[in-house]
Amino acid sequence: MKTLYKIKKGLDLKLKGEATAKLSAAALSSEYAVMPADFPGIVPRTVVKEGDSVLAGQTLFVDKATERVQFVSPVSGTVVGVERGERRKLLRFRIKANETQEFKDFGVKDLSKLTGDEVKELMLESGLFAFVRQRPYDVVANPNEAPKAIFVSAFNKMPLAADFGVVVKCFEQDFKLGIRALAKIAKVHLGICPEQINSEILPIEEAEVSVFDGPNPSGNVGVQINHVSPVNKGEVVWTLGAEMALVLGRLIRTGKLSLTRRIAVAGSCVKEPHYVETIIGAPLADILKGQIDNVEHTRIINGNPFVGYKSAITDFLGAFSTEVCVIPEGDDVNEAFGWIAPRLNDFSTSHSYFSWLFGKKKSYDLDCRVKGGERHMIMSAEYERVFPMDIYPSYLIKAILTGDIDRQEALGIYEVAPEDFAVAEFIDSSKLELQRIVREGLDILRKENA
Repeated sequence: MKTLYKIKKGLDLKLKGEATAKLSAAALSSEYAVMPADFPGIVPRTVVKEGDSVLAGQTLFVDKATERVQFVSPVSGTVVGVERGERRKLLRFRIKANETQEFKDFGVKDLSKLTGDEVKELMLESGLFAFVRQRPYDVVANPNEAPKAIFVSAFNKMPLAADFGVVVKCFEQDFKLGIRALAKIAKVHLGICPEQINSEILPIEEAEVSVFDGPNPSGNVGVQINHVSPVNKGEVVWTLGAEMALVLGRLIRTGKLSLTRRIAVAGSCVKEPHYVETIIGAPLADILKGQIDNVEHTRIINGNPFVGYKSAITDFLGAFSTEVCVIPEGDDVNEAFGWIAPRLNDFSTSHSYFSWLFGKKKSYDLDCRVKGGERHMIMSAEYERVFPMDIYPSYLIKAILTGDIDRQEALGIYEVAPEDFAVAEFIDSSKLELQRIVREGLDILRKENA
């Protein structure tokens, strides 16, 4: 019997341009890229140089801390660039793809004969372990630390987020195989929404399935951890995206690491919002080809509008991005009367705009304007209204800003990740960059406890 968790706090924001279930396959691009910055908490050490030939699944760089966590090429080809920034910081590995793709062979596995250590070693050898994150700190997991549980969320309620039902279609058995493999390592908690109870991704006897019914951010793995098995000091929990659990199952079945992913191309500036089957690290120009008329006055987002990051058309698909969204920048808007305008069509969580008189719209066409400057924190319990975790977010943010580590620990910083504050950041009257603040706080705490 599945446990039902009713989430009451949160905020569902429907934006125009949600991707339809239509799926197209992107052609093989001429060049792909892997960005070490996509993997928080690591110090990369390169093991290839320009001109080297690599197979899909072959190591490009490793984490200096353990040397066991490998980061691999998504395609076979030639390394044409190892780009560095200030103080020789590794920024990007660029690979020119071969016309015919070749994969490193890890061998077809019989899951029934594998132990938990063998599954972990397969993930480490293939580079798939790089996609495993851990709480505390929300960084790439340390393979030398045993987790008390592994959490996988099979749905996402962020604006314009990809529907996992479309992503996993025709590959349900690979997803189940991946979850069963993770269960060899530690207890697996799978979070689903009510619509998935009778879907093809179930049943999975080896996982403890929990149903989360409620608004965004109920799909966040952090919210699910907080309700099912909170993280205490000294404990470690691993998390893995549902799309990567599918990749794990495919790896076990075929012996090859295929980093193909179905992503949602969405947003009000996209001509035909739909899903594209592409490879991690693909050029955004190829993914968005023919979908936007003019990149001027638009913002391309690697990920969804709440937790993604701003990108240029010349950039590449991020390692953890399951969406590419294009929405208006808002830099060409000139409003009469400015802030005093009645704003009958704008979205607001308060009664600041007159749009509340007309009820909620089916969807909104919002731009990227902040509409206000940063100011002192307004203690009005704003964050608490949309933060469905047993944590006081306002006090935790203040503790991070003041550098009070003892208070941060007492207020539950070990349980949170920046994405858990995305909704609070969206409605924040103080216009604070809460996700950046939490990320910096976690990084400082990690160094202090090292």
